[in-house]
Amino acid sequence: MLLIYTNNKKLSRMHSLIQITKLNDFIFCPRSLYLHSIYDNFSQKVYHRTPQSVGKLKHDNIDKEQYSTAKRYLQGLEVASEKYGLVGKIDIYDTEKMELIERKNKVKQIYDGYRYQLYTQMFCLREMGYVVKKLFIHSLSDNKRYAIALPDKKEKEKFKKLIADIQHFNLTDFKQKNHNKCEQCVYQELCRNL
Repeated sequence: MLLIYTNNKKLSRMHSLIQITKLNDFIFCPRSLYLHSIYDNFSQKVYHRTPQSVGKLKHDNIDKEQYSTAKRYLQGLEVASEKYGLVGKIDIYDTEKMELIERKNKVKQIYDGYRYQLYTQMFCLREMGYVVKKLFIHSLSDNKRYAIALPDKKEKEKFKKLIADIQHFNLTDFKQKNHNKCEQCVYQELCRNL
């Protein structure tokens, strides 16, 4: 459990904060999330494959706020949600159009992890007082933009379940059933030894 304080007053009691970027990892495979944390102190060259390295390089423009000089774009803004216990950064928020954009190197299909990353950023922004009317995934390699529907009641319930699953995950009880995911995982060598 983590206690959060502001101005020396206890705000709430919550589980450890979840990084927004970890949602996609958890959906892909909870075990990869655990293994990722082992590598946190290593150079990413040790475990990143070419797609991850290219994606990181392309994401640097956001981290350095070089996407645009226009003041209407918030780039790499740190966001948080006390309600869900989430922290992270957004890619781009257009303050005029009230659009939130998550950039990916190459989008072949819209995965649940992509949508939930956007939902998370949206919930954080809304909790921080911003209005978000539209969500997009932007594929950098082919310059395509995909509109993502705002979450309905059913999607919000699935989102809450995902957060609860992360908070209560037990690595020793988990067995990956989709071996195709294992073949694509950058941690497969480590994982075989668990």
